[in-house]
Amino acid sequence: MAEHRLMQQQSKAGLAIVGHEVTGQESLFSEGAVSLLEALCREFAAEVPVLLGDRKQRQARIDSGALPDFLPHTQAIRDGDWQIRGIPADLLDRRVEITGPVERKMVINALNAKVKVFMADFEDSLAPSWQKVVEGQINLRDAVRGDIEYTAPQSGKHYKLDPDPAVLVCRVRGLHLQEKHVEFNGLAIPGALFDFALYFYHNYRQLLAKGSGPYFYLPKLESHLEARWWAKVFAFVEDRFCLQSGTIKCTCLIETLPAVFEMDEILYELRSNIVALNCGRWDYIFSYIKTLKQHPDRVLPDRQAVTMDTPFLSAYSRLLIKTCHKRGALAMGGMAAFIPAKDAGQNEAVLERVRKDKELEARNGHDGTWVAHPGLADTAMAIFNRYIGDEHCNQLHITRDVDAPILASELLRPCEGERTETGMRLNIRIALQYIEAWIQGNGCVPIYGLMEDAATAEISRASIWQWIQHGKSLSNGKLVTKTLFKDMLVEELAKVKEEVGGDRFTHGKFTQAAVLLEQITVSDELVDFLTLPGYEILTAKQ
Repeated sequence: MAEHRLMQQQSKAGLAIVGHEVTGQESLFSEGAVSLLEALCREFAAEVPVLLGDRKQRQARIDSGALPDFLPHTQAIRDGDWQIRGIPADLLDRRVEITGPVERKMVINALNAKVKVFMADFEDSLAPSWQKVVEGQINLRDAVRGDIEYTAPQSGKHYKLDPDPAVLVCRVRGLHLQEKHVEFNGLAIPGALFDFALYFYHNYRQLLAKGSGPYFYLPKLESHLEARWWAKVFAFVEDRFCLQSGTIKCTCLIETLPAVFEMDEILYELRSNIVALNCGRWDYIFSYIKTLKQHPDRVLPDRQAVTMDTPFLSAYSRLLIKTCHKRGALAMGGMAAFIPAKDAGQNEAVLERVRKDKELEARNGHDGTWVAHPGLADTAMAIFNRYIGDEHCNQLHITRDVDAPILASELLRPCEGERTETGMRLNIRIALQYIEAWIQGNGCVPIYGLMEDAATAEISRASIWQWIQHGKSLSNGKLVTKTLFKDMLVEELAKVKEEVGGDRFTHGKFTQAAVLLEQITVSDELVDFLTLPGYEILTAKQ
Protein backbone atom coordinates (compact mmCIF):
# COMPACT_ATOMS: atom_id res chain seq x y z
CA MET A 1 0.00 0.00 0.00
CA ALA A 2 2.78 2.42 0.93
CA GLU A 3 4.61 1.55 -2.29
CA HIS A 4 1.45 2.23 -4.32
CA ARG A 5 0.95 5.66 -2.69
CA LEU A 6 4.60 6.50 -3.20
CA MET A 7 4.43 5.66 -6.89
CA GLN A 8 1.34 7.80 -7.37
CA GLN A 9 3.22 10.74 -5.83
CA GLN A 10 6.20 10.37 -8.17
CA SER A 11 7.01 13.05 -10.71
CA LYS A 12 6.42 12.38 -14.37
CA ALA A 13 9.92 10.88 -14.68
CA GLY A 14 9.87 7.09 -14.58
CA LEU A 15 6.94 4.75 -14.01
CA ALA A 16 3.77 5.83 -12.23
CA ILE A 17 0.61 3.84 -11.50
CA VAL A 18 -2.26 6.29 -11.86
CA GLY A 19 -5.19 3.85 -11.80
CA HIS A 20 -7.48 3.53 -8.83
CA GLU A 21 -6.58 0.97 -6.20
CA VAL A 22 -7.77 -2.58 -6.91
CA THR A 23 -7.99 -5.15 -4.15
CA GLY A 24 -4.91 -7.36 -4.15
CA GLN A 25 -2.76 -5.12 -6.29
CA GLU A 26 -0.13 -4.61 -3.55
CA SER A 27 1.25 -8.08 -4.17
CA LEU A 28 1.04 -7.64 -7.94
CA PHE A 29 2.98 -4.38 -8.06
CA SER A 30 5.92 -5.65 -6.07
CA GLU A 31 9.29 -3.93 -6.30
CA GLY A 32 10.61 -6.55 -8.71
CA ALA A 33 7.57 -6.45 -10.99
CA VAL A 34 7.55 -2.67 -11.16
CA SER A 35 11.30 -2.61 -11.81
CA LEU A 36 10.90 -5.00 -14.76
CA LEU A 37 8.00 -3.03 -16.23
CA GLU A 38 9.90 0.23 -15.90
CA ALA A 39 12.98 -1.27 -17.57
CA LEU A 40 10.88 -2.60 -20.47
CA CYS A 41 9.22 0.78 -20.95
CA ARG A 42 12.58 2.55 -20.89
CA GLU A 43 14.06 0.18 -23.47
CA PHE A 44 11.14 -0.51 -25.79
CA ALA A 45 8.08 1.74 -25.32
CA ALA A 46 9.37 4.49 -27.61
CA GLU A 47 9.60 2.06 -30.55
CA VAL A 48 5.89 1.26 -30.51
CA PRO A 49 4.72 4.59 -32.03
CA VAL A 50 7.37 4.14 -34.72
CA LEU A 51 6.03 0.67 -35.57
CA LEU A 52 2.47 2.01 -35.62
CA GLY A 53 3.66 4.81 -37.91
CA ASP A 54 5.09 2.19 -40.27
CA ARG A 55 1.63 0.64 -40.43
CA LYS A 56 0.11 3.96 -41.46
CA GLN A 57 2.73 4.49 -44.16
CA ARG A 58 2.11 1.03 -45.61
CA GLN A 59 -1.64 1.60 -45.49
CA ALA A 60 -1.26 4.92 -47.30
CA ARG A 61 0.55 3.16 -50.16
CA ILE A 62 -2.22 0.55 -50.40
CA ASP A 63 -4.90 3.26 -50.27
CA SER A 64 -3.12 4.89 -53.22
CA GLY A 65 -3.48 1.78 -55.35
CA ALA A 66 -0.68 -0.61 -54.36
CA LEU A 67 -1.53 -4.17 -53.30
CA PRO A 68 0.12 -6.19 -50.51
CA ASP A 69 2.75 -8.61 -51.76
CA PHE A 70 5.67 -10.72 -50.61
CA LEU A 71 8.71 -8.57 -49.80
CA PRO A 72 11.42 -8.67 -52.47
CA HIS A 73 14.24 -7.75 -50.06
CA THR A 74 13.52 -10.75 -47.78
CA GLN A 75 13.46 -13.35 -50.55
CA ALA A 76 16.61 -14.96 -49.10
CA ILE A 77 14.80 -15.67 -45.83
CA ARG A 78 11.88 -17.31 -47.64
CA ASP A 79 14.29 -19.40 -49.74
CA GLY A 80 16.67 -20.22 -46.89
CA ASP A 81 17.03 -23.59 -45.16
CA TRP A 82 16.44 -22.81 -41.50
CA GLN A 83 14.08 -23.85 -38.70
CA ILE A 84 12.85 -22.50 -35.39
CA ARG A 85 14.78 -23.46 -32.25
CA GLY A 86 12.25 -26.06 -31.05
CA ILE A 87 9.00 -26.73 -29.20
CA PRO A 88 8.73 -27.59 -25.47
CA ALA A 89 7.23 -30.98 -24.65
CA ASP A 90 4.02 -29.56 -23.20
CA LEU A 91 3.33 -27.55 -26.39
CA LEU A 92 3.92 -30.35 -28.90
CA ASP A 93 0.28 -31.49 -28.67
CA ARG A 94 -2.16 -28.61 -29.08
CA ARG A 95 -4.92 -30.37 -30.98
CA VAL A 96 -7.66 -28.46 -29.14
CA GLU A 97 -7.28 -25.12 -27.38
CA ILE A 98 -9.92 -23.13 -25.56
CA THR A 99 -9.86 -19.35 -25.38
CA GLY A 100 -11.52 -16.87 -23.10
CA PRO A 101 -11.06 -13.83 -20.87
CA VAL A 102 -9.12 -13.82 -17.61
CA GLU A 103 -12.10 -13.63 -15.26
CA ARG A 104 -11.70 -15.95 -12.29
CA LYS A 105 -14.49 -18.48 -12.90
CA MET A 106 -13.75 -18.62 -16.62
CA VAL A 107 -10.06 -19.29 -15.96
CA ILE A 108 -10.94 -22.26 -13.76
CA ASN A 109 -13.52 -23.67 -16.18
CA ALA A 110 -11.19 -23.27 -19.16
CA LEU A 111 -8.23 -24.92 -17.43
CA ASN A 112 -10.52 -27.78 -16.41
CA ALA A 113 -11.97 -28.22 -19.92
CA LYS A 114 -11.01 -31.36 -21.82
CA VAL A 115 -8.47 -29.51 -23.98
CA LYS A 116 -4.72 -29.32 -24.32
CA VAL A 117 -4.21 -25.54 -23.94
CA PHE A 118 -6.06 -22.57 -22.47
CA MET A 119 -5.31 -19.21 -24.05
CA ALA A 120 -6.05 -16.66 -21.34
CA ASP A 121 -6.98 -13.52 -23.23
CA PHE A 122 -6.19 -9.94 -22.23
CA GLU A 123 -7.09 -8.82 -25.75
CA ASP A 124 -10.14 -9.37 -27.98
CA SER A 125 -12.34 -11.13 -25.41
CA LEU A 126 -11.55 -8.74 -22.55
CA ALA A 127 -12.73 -5.16 -22.20
CA PRO A 128 -9.57 -3.87 -20.50
CA SER A 129 -10.86 -1.84 -17.59
CA TRP A 130 -8.15 -1.26 -14.98
CA GLN A 131 -9.90 -3.51 -12.50
CA LYS A 132 -10.18 -6.38 -14.98
CA VAL A 133 -6.57 -6.30 -16.13
CA VAL A 134 -5.30 -6.20 -12.55
CA GLU A 135 -7.68 -8.92 -11.37
CA GLY A 136 -6.81 -10.94 -14.49
CA GLN A 137 -3.13 -10.95 -13.58
CA ILE A 138 -3.99 -12.02 -10.03
CA ASN A 139 -6.22 -14.80 -11.38
CA LEU A 140 -3.49 -16.17 -13.66
CA ARG A 141 -0.91 -16.00 -10.88
CA ASP A 142 -3.22 -18.00 -8.61
CA ALA A 143 -3.91 -20.47 -11.41
CA VAL A 144 -0.19 -21.08 -11.97
CA ARG A 145 0.26 -21.64 -8.24
CA GLY A 146 -2.61 -24.11 -8.35
CA ASP A 147 -4.62 -22.49 -5.58
CA ILE A 148 -7.19 -20.56 -7.59
CA GLU A 149 -10.75 -21.01 -6.28
CA TYR A 150 -14.03 -19.21 -6.77
CA THR A 151 -17.46 -19.34 -5.13
CA ALA A 152 -20.39 -17.92 -7.09
CA PRO A 153 -22.06 -15.30 -4.86
CA GLN A 154 -25.63 -16.12 -5.92
CA SER A 155 -25.62 -19.91 -6.24
CA GLY A 156 -22.84 -20.69 -3.77
CA LYS A 157 -21.31 -23.09 -6.31
CA HIS A 158 -17.61 -23.64 -5.69
CA TYR A 159 -14.99 -23.87 -8.45
CA LYS A 160 -11.42 -25.11 -8.16
CA LEU A 161 -8.74 -26.60 -10.39
CA ASP A 162 -8.74 -30.26 -11.37
CA PRO A 163 -5.51 -32.24 -10.85
CA ASP A 164 -4.36 -32.05 -14.51
CA PRO A 165 -5.32 -28.66 -15.98
CA ALA A 166 -4.61 -27.49 -19.51
CA VAL A 167 -1.36 -25.75 -20.41
CA LEU A 168 -1.66 -22.01 -19.83
CA VAL A 169 -0.76 -19.47 -22.54
CA CYS A 170 -1.24 -15.73 -21.96
CA ARG A 171 -2.47 -13.55 -24.83
CA VAL A 172 -1.29 -9.99 -24.38
CA ARG A 173 -2.82 -6.90 -25.91
CA GLY A 174 -1.90 -5.71 -29.38
CA LEU A 175 0.63 -2.94 -29.96
CA HIS A 176 -2.15 -0.46 -30.80
CA LEU A 177 -3.66 -0.64 -27.31
CA GLN A 178 -2.40 1.50 -24.45
CA GLU A 179 -2.66 1.02 -20.71
CA LYS A 180 -3.74 4.48 -19.57
CA HIS A 181 -3.52 3.63 -15.88
CA VAL A 182 0.26 3.25 -15.93
CA GLU A 183 2.49 6.02 -17.24
CA PHE A 184 6.15 6.18 -18.13
CA ASN A 185 7.64 9.66 -18.28
CA GLY A 186 4.11 11.04 -18.28
CA LEU A 187 2.81 8.93 -21.18
CA ALA A 188 0.47 5.93 -21.18
CA ILE A 189 2.45 2.72 -21.67
CA PRO A 190 1.81 -0.03 -24.26
CA GLY A 191 -0.74 -2.48 -22.89
CA ALA A 192 1.32 -5.31 -24.39
CA LEU A 193 4.30 -4.51 -22.16
CA PHE A 194 2.10 -4.30 -19.07
CA ASP A 195 0.49 -7.69 -19.76
CA PHE A 196 3.77 -9.37 -20.65
CA ALA A 197 5.83 -8.01 -17.76
CA LEU A 198 3.32 -8.80 -15.02
CA TYR A 199 2.53 -12.30 -16.25
CA PHE A 200 6.18 -13.17 -16.81
CA TYR A 201 7.47 -11.82 -13.53
CA HIS A 202 4.91 -13.45 -11.26
CA ASN A 203 4.80 -16.83 -12.97
CA TYR A 204 8.03 -17.80 -14.74
CA ARG A 205 9.61 -19.55 -11.72
CA GLN A 206 6.57 -21.69 -10.92
CA LEU A 207 5.99 -22.51 -14.58
CA LEU A 208 9.57 -23.63 -15.16
CA ALA A 209 9.54 -25.64 -11.93
CA LYS A 210 6.47 -27.53 -13.20
CA GLY A 211 8.18 -28.39 -16.48
CA SER A 212 6.29 -25.72 -18.41
CA GLY A 213 7.30 -22.15 -19.12
CA PRO A 214 6.26 -18.55 -19.77
CA TYR A 215 4.18 -18.93 -22.94
CA PHE A 216 2.50 -16.10 -24.83
CA TYR A 217 0.13 -15.44 -27.73
CA LEU A 218 1.03 -12.30 -29.72
CA PRO A 219 -1.92 -10.70 -31.58
CA LYS A 220 -2.36 -8.23 -34.43
CA LEU A 221 1.19 -8.35 -35.81
CA GLU A 222 1.43 -6.68 -39.21
CA SER A 223 5.11 -7.08 -40.07
CA HIS A 224 8.35 -8.90 -39.29
CA LEU A 225 9.67 -5.65 -37.82
CA GLU A 226 7.03 -5.93 -35.12
CA ALA A 227 8.11 -9.54 -34.57
CA ARG A 228 11.71 -8.28 -34.29
CA TRP A 229 10.59 -5.87 -31.57
CA TRP A 230 9.10 -8.75 -29.60
CA ALA A 231 12.26 -10.81 -30.13
CA LYS A 232 14.27 -7.99 -28.55
CA VAL A 233 11.84 -7.79 -25.62
CA PHE A 234 12.15 -11.54 -25.00
CA ALA A 235 15.95 -11.53 -25.28
CA PHE A 236 16.19 -8.57 -22.88
CA VAL A 237 14.08 -10.33 -20.25
CA GLU A 238 15.83 -13.70 -20.65
CA ASP A 239 19.18 -11.96 -20.15
CA ARG A 240 17.93 -9.93 -17.19
CA PHE A 241 16.74 -13.07 -15.39
CA CYS A 242 19.70 -15.26 -16.44
CA LEU A 243 17.48 -17.60 -18.43
CA GLN A 244 18.58 -19.68 -21.39
CA SER A 245 17.85 -18.04 -24.72
CA GLY A 246 14.52 -19.31 -26.00
CA THR A 247 12.99 -19.97 -22.56
CA ILE A 248 10.11 -17.63 -23.35
CA LYS A 249 7.90 -19.16 -26.04
CA CYS A 250 5.28 -17.50 -28.18
CA THR A 251 2.62 -18.20 -30.77
CA CYS A 252 1.85 -15.42 -33.25
CA LEU A 253 -1.65 -14.87 -34.55
CA ILE A 254 -1.67 -14.27 -38.30
CA GLU A 255 -4.83 -12.20 -38.23
CA THR A 256 -3.89 -9.28 -40.46
CA LEU A 257 -3.60 -9.26 -44.22
CA PRO A 258 -0.12 -7.66 -44.25
CA ALA A 259 1.24 -10.36 -41.92
CA VAL A 260 0.25 -13.25 -44.20
CA PHE A 261 2.84 -12.01 -46.70
CA GLU A 262 5.56 -12.03 -44.01
CA MET A 263 5.01 -15.34 -42.21
CA ASP A 264 8.47 -16.71 -43.01
CA GLU A 265 10.03 -13.46 -41.88
CA ILE A 266 8.00 -13.40 -38.64
CA LEU A 267 9.10 -16.95 -37.86
CA TYR A 268 12.69 -16.03 -38.67
CA GLU A 269 12.80 -12.95 -36.45
CA LEU A 270 11.35 -14.91 -33.53
CA ARG A 271 13.06 -18.21 -34.32
CA SER A 272 14.54 -18.59 -30.83
CA ASN A 273 11.16 -18.11 -29.14
CA ILE A 274 8.35 -18.95 -31.53
CA VAL A 275 6.61 -22.32 -31.64
CA ALA A 276 3.53 -21.72 -33.83
CA LEU A 277 1.41 -19.46 -35.98
CA ASN A 278 -2.37 -19.30 -35.66
CA CYS A 279 -5.11 -18.56 -38.20
CA GLY A 280 -7.02 -15.76 -36.49
CA ARG A 281 -9.71 -15.97 -39.10
CA TRP A 282 -12.27 -13.42 -37.91
CA ASP A 283 -9.76 -10.63 -37.39
CA TYR A 284 -8.18 -11.64 -40.69
CA ILE A 285 -11.46 -10.99 -42.52
CA PHE A 286 -11.71 -7.62 -40.77
CA SER A 287 -8.12 -6.85 -41.77
CA TYR A 288 -8.86 -7.79 -45.39
CA ILE A 289 -11.64 -5.18 -45.44
CA LYS A 290 -9.57 -2.57 -43.60
CA THR A 291 -6.40 -3.04 -45.66
CA LEU A 292 -8.17 -3.02 -49.04
CA LYS A 293 -10.79 -0.45 -48.05
CA GLN A 294 -10.06 1.87 -50.97
CA HIS A 295 -10.12 -0.89 -53.60
CA PRO A 296 -13.67 -1.13 -55.04
CA ASP A 297 -12.94 -4.51 -56.65
CA ARG A 298 -12.18 -6.10 -53.24
CA VAL A 299 -15.52 -5.54 -51.48
CA LEU A 300 -16.75 -8.55 -49.52
CA PRO A 301 -20.34 -9.85 -49.33
CA ASP A 302 -22.36 -10.71 -46.22
CA ARG A 303 -20.15 -11.86 -43.36
CA GLN A 304 -21.97 -15.21 -43.27
CA ALA A 305 -20.86 -15.92 -46.86
CA VAL A 306 -17.16 -15.48 -46.02
CA THR A 307 -16.34 -19.00 -44.86
CA MET A 308 -13.02 -20.85 -44.65
CA ASP A 309 -13.66 -22.72 -47.91
CA THR A 310 -13.73 -19.47 -49.89
CA PRO A 311 -10.59 -19.21 -52.05
CA PHE A 312 -8.75 -16.36 -50.29
CA LEU A 313 -9.26 -17.87 -46.83
CA SER A 314 -8.41 -21.38 -48.00
CA ALA A 315 -5.18 -20.05 -49.53
CA TYR A 316 -4.37 -18.28 -46.25
CA SER A 317 -4.88 -21.47 -44.24
CA ARG A 318 -2.85 -23.66 -46.61
CA LEU A 319 0.01 -21.17 -46.88
CA LEU A 320 0.21 -20.88 -43.09
CA ILE A 321 0.41 -24.67 -42.74
CA LYS A 322 3.05 -25.03 -45.46
CA THR A 323 5.16 -22.19 -44.05
CA CYS A 324 4.99 -23.38 -40.45
CA HIS A 325 5.74 -27.03 -41.14
CA LYS A 326 8.69 -26.15 -43.37
CA ARG A 327 10.20 -24.31 -40.39
CA GLY A 328 9.30 -26.83 -37.68
CA ALA A 329 6.51 -24.70 -36.21
CA LEU A 330 2.96 -25.75 -35.45
CA ALA A 331 0.07 -24.39 -37.53
CA MET A 332 -2.98 -23.69 -35.40
CA GLY A 333 -6.48 -23.42 -36.83
CA GLY A 334 -9.22 -20.95 -36.06
CA MET A 335 -12.11 -20.44 -33.71
CA ALA A 336 -15.37 -22.35 -33.42
CA ALA A 337 -17.42 -19.66 -31.70
CA PHE A 338 -20.61 -21.70 -31.35
CA ILE A 339 -22.34 -22.20 -28.01
CA PRO A 340 -24.05 -25.55 -27.33
CA ALA A 341 -27.84 -25.26 -27.54
CA LYS A 342 -30.23 -26.61 -24.92
CA ASP A 343 -32.57 -28.07 -27.53
CA ALA A 344 -31.20 -31.46 -28.67
CA GLY A 345 -32.04 -30.92 -32.34
CA GLN A 346 -30.52 -27.44 -32.41
CA ASN A 347 -27.46 -28.68 -30.56
CA GLU A 348 -26.87 -31.45 -33.08
CA ALA A 349 -27.00 -28.85 -35.85
CA VAL A 350 -24.40 -26.78 -33.97
CA LEU A 351 -22.13 -29.79 -33.51
CA GLU A 352 -22.45 -30.72 -37.18
CA ARG A 353 -21.27 -27.25 -38.21
CA VAL A 354 -18.34 -27.56 -35.81
CA ARG A 355 -17.47 -31.00 -37.24
CA LYS A 356 -17.50 -29.67 -40.79
CA ASP A 357 -15.28 -26.72 -39.89
CA LYS A 358 -12.77 -28.79 -37.91
CA GLU A 359 -12.71 -31.51 -40.55
CA LEU A 360 -11.58 -28.93 -43.10
CA GLU A 361 -8.83 -27.67 -40.80
CA ALA A 362 -7.56 -31.13 -39.88
CA ARG A 363 -7.63 -32.30 -43.49
CA ASN A 364 -5.63 -29.24 -44.54
CA GLY A 365 -2.95 -30.20 -42.02
CA HIS A 366 -3.53 -27.91 -39.05
CA ASP A 367 -2.02 -29.17 -35.80
CA GLY A 368 -4.88 -27.99 -33.64
CA THR A 369 -7.86 -25.70 -33.40
CA TRP A 370 -9.74 -23.31 -31.10
CA VAL A 371 -13.08 -23.60 -29.35
CA ALA A 372 -14.83 -20.93 -27.29
CA HIS A 373 -16.91 -23.24 -25.08
CA PRO A 374 -16.01 -26.41 -23.12
CA GLY A 375 -19.09 -28.09 -24.58
CA LEU A 376 -17.44 -28.17 -28.02
CA ALA A 377 -14.14 -29.65 -26.84
CA ASP A 378 -15.10 -33.31 -27.29
CA THR A 379 -16.40 -32.73 -30.81
CA ALA A 380 -13.27 -30.88 -31.93
CA MET A 381 -11.01 -33.38 -30.17
CA ALA A 382 -12.65 -36.33 -31.91
CA ILE A 383 -11.93 -34.81 -35.33
CA PHE A 384 -8.28 -34.08 -34.61
CA ASN A 385 -7.78 -37.42 -32.86
CA ARG A 386 -8.87 -39.11 -36.06
CA TYR A 387 -6.34 -37.22 -38.16
CA ILE A 388 -3.43 -37.04 -35.71
CA GLY A 389 -3.98 -40.37 -33.93
CA ASP A 390 -1.85 -41.73 -31.09
CA GLU A 391 1.34 -42.10 -33.10
CA HIS A 392 1.87 -38.35 -33.52
CA CYS A 393 1.36 -35.30 -31.32
CA ASN A 394 0.66 -33.06 -34.29
CA GLN A 395 0.72 -32.95 -38.10
CA LEU A 396 4.21 -31.51 -38.61
CA HIS A 397 4.87 -34.40 -40.98
CA ILE A 398 2.33 -32.94 -43.44
CA THR A 399 4.48 -30.54 -45.46
CA ARG A 400 2.16 -29.67 -48.37
CA ASP A 401 5.32 -29.62 -50.52
CA VAL A 402 3.40 -30.95 -53.51
CA ASP A 403 1.08 -27.91 -53.48
CA ALA A 404 1.51 -25.35 -56.20
CA PRO A 405 2.99 -22.09 -54.88
CA ILE A 406 0.33 -19.84 -53.39
CA LEU A 407 0.42 -16.50 -55.16
CA ALA A 408 -0.39 -13.05 -53.84
CA SER A 409 -3.35 -12.92 -56.23
CA GLU A 410 -4.93 -15.92 -54.46
CA LEU A 411 -4.56 -14.29 -51.04
CA LEU A 412 -6.19 -11.09 -52.33
CA ARG A 413 -9.03 -12.55 -54.39
CA PRO A 414 -12.42 -11.46 -52.99
CA CYS A 415 -15.13 -14.06 -52.56
CA GLU A 416 -18.50 -14.16 -54.26
CA GLY A 417 -21.76 -13.72 -52.41
CA GLU A 418 -24.75 -11.47 -51.86
CA ARG A 419 -25.07 -8.34 -49.80
CA THR A 420 -28.47 -8.76 -48.21
CA GLU A 421 -30.68 -6.53 -46.13
CA THR A 422 -31.04 -9.35 -43.63
CA GLY A 423 -27.26 -9.60 -43.35
CA MET A 424 -26.85 -5.85 -42.93
CA ARG A 425 -29.50 -5.67 -40.23
CA LEU A 426 -27.94 -8.64 -38.41
CA ASN A 427 -24.56 -6.91 -38.51
CA ILE A 428 -26.09 -3.84 -36.90
CA ARG A 429 -27.78 -5.80 -34.10
CA ILE A 430 -24.65 -7.83 -33.34
CA ALA A 431 -22.40 -4.77 -33.33
CA LEU A 432 -24.86 -2.89 -31.10
CA GLN A 433 -25.05 -5.65 -28.53
CA TYR A 434 -21.33 -6.30 -28.52
CA ILE A 435 -20.33 -2.63 -28.21
CA GLU A 436 -22.88 -2.14 -25.43
CA ALA A 437 -21.36 -5.03 -23.50
CA TRP A 438 -17.80 -3.89 -24.19
CA ILE A 439 -18.22 -0.34 -22.91
CA GLN A 440 -19.74 -1.85 -19.77
CA GLY A 441 -16.63 -3.97 -19.28
CA ASN A 442 -17.55 -7.31 -20.88
CA GLY A 443 -15.57 -8.36 -23.94
CA CYS A 444 -16.83 -11.93 -24.33
CA VAL A 445 -20.53 -11.89 -25.19
CA PRO A 446 -23.01 -14.63 -26.16
CA ILE A 447 -25.11 -13.31 -29.07
CA TYR A 448 -27.49 -15.43 -31.17
CA GLY A 449 -25.81 -18.72 -30.30
CA LEU A 450 -22.22 -17.56 -30.77
CA MET A 451 -19.62 -16.47 -28.24
CA GLU A 452 -18.54 -13.20 -29.78
CA ASP A 453 -15.43 -11.12 -29.21
CA ALA A 454 -14.28 -7.84 -30.71
CA ALA A 455 -13.46 -9.35 -34.11
CA THR A 456 -17.09 -10.03 -35.00
CA ALA A 457 -18.18 -6.50 -34.21
CA GLU A 458 -15.22 -5.19 -36.22
CA ILE A 459 -16.26 -7.16 -39.31
CA SER A 460 -19.89 -6.15 -38.88
CA ARG A 461 -19.28 -2.41 -38.82
CA ALA A 462 -16.40 -2.44 -41.34
CA SER A 463 -18.51 -4.33 -43.90
CA ILE A 464 -21.23 -1.70 -43.79
CA TRP A 465 -18.64 1.12 -43.94
CA GLN A 466 -17.14 -0.52 -47.06
CA TRP A 467 -20.54 -0.89 -48.74
CA ILE A 468 -21.34 2.78 -48.06
CA GLN A 469 -17.96 4.02 -49.31
CA HIS A 470 -18.17 2.16 -52.60
CA GLY A 471 -21.87 2.76 -53.28
CA LYS A 472 -22.84 -0.91 -53.21
CA SER A 473 -26.43 -2.09 -53.46
CA LEU A 474 -28.15 -4.83 -51.51
CA SER A 475 -29.61 -7.84 -53.29
CA ASN A 476 -33.05 -6.20 -53.13
CA GLY A 477 -31.75 -3.16 -55.03
CA LYS A 478 -31.44 -0.74 -52.10
CA LEU A 479 -28.35 1.48 -52.34
CA VAL A 480 -26.30 1.33 -49.14
CA THR A 481 -25.93 4.91 -47.98
CA LYS A 482 -25.29 6.67 -44.68
CA THR A 483 -28.98 7.52 -44.54
CA LEU A 484 -30.03 3.91 -45.08
CA PHE A 485 -27.67 2.79 -42.34
CA LYS A 486 -28.93 5.42 -39.90
CA ASP A 487 -32.54 4.44 -40.58
CA MET A 488 -31.74 0.78 -40.06
CA LEU A 489 -29.80 1.59 -36.89
CA VAL A 490 -32.88 3.21 -35.35
CA GLU A 491 -35.05 0.24 -36.35
CA GLU A 492 -32.58 -2.38 -35.15
CA LEU A 493 -32.02 -0.55 -31.87
CA ALA A 494 -35.78 -0.86 -31.27
CA LYS A 495 -35.57 -4.55 -32.14
CA VAL A 496 -32.71 -5.07 -29.69
CA LYS A 497 -34.79 -3.35 -27.00
CA GLU A 498 -37.59 -5.81 -27.74
CA GLU A 499 -35.19 -8.77 -27.57
CA VAL A 500 -33.41 -7.86 -24.34
CA GLY A 501 -36.43 -6.38 -22.56
CA GLY A 502 -37.21 -2.88 -21.42
CA ASP A 503 -35.53 -3.13 -18.02
CA ARG A 504 -32.24 -4.46 -19.40
CA PHE A 505 -32.33 -1.83 -22.17
CA THR A 506 -33.03 1.04 -19.78
CA HIS A 507 -30.25 0.09 -17.38
CA GLY A 508 -27.77 -0.70 -20.17
CA LYS A 509 -25.68 1.43 -22.49
CA PHE A 510 -27.44 0.66 -25.76
CA THR A 511 -28.05 4.28 -26.78
CA GLN A 512 -24.40 5.11 -26.13
CA ALA A 513 -23.40 2.05 -28.14
CA ALA A 514 -25.61 3.18 -31.01
CA VAL A 515 -23.97 6.62 -31.01
CA LEU A 516 -20.50 5.05 -31.16
CA LEU A 517 -21.55 2.57 -33.87
CA GLU A 518 -22.97 5.40 -35.98
CA GLN A 519 -19.85 7.52 -35.56
CA ILE A 520 -17.44 4.80 -36.68
CA THR A 521 -19.67 3.52 -39.51
CA VAL A 522 -20.48 6.81 -41.25
CA SER A 523 -17.07 8.42 -40.74
CA ASP A 524 -15.23 9.27 -43.95
CA GLU A 525 -12.13 7.45 -42.71
CA LEU A 526 -12.40 3.89 -41.41
CA VAL A 527 -11.58 3.84 -37.69
CA ASP A 528 -8.71 1.38 -37.20
CA PHE A 529 -10.21 -0.43 -34.20
CA LEU A 530 -13.54 0.17 -32.47
CA THR A 531 -11.77 -0.69 -29.19
CA LEU A 532 -9.82 2.60 -29.42
CA PRO A 533 -12.85 4.93 -29.04
CA GLY A 534 -14.43 2.21 -26.90
CA TYR A 535 -11.47 2.37 -24.51
CA GLU A 536 -11.99 6.10 -24.08
CA ILE A 537 -15.58 5.43 -23.00
CA LEU A 538 -14.57 2.48 -20.83
CA THR A 539 -11.92 4.45 -18.96
CA ALA A 540 -13.81 7.74 -18.72
CA LYS A 541 -15.80 6.44 -15.75
CA GLN A 542 -12.76 5.07 -13.89
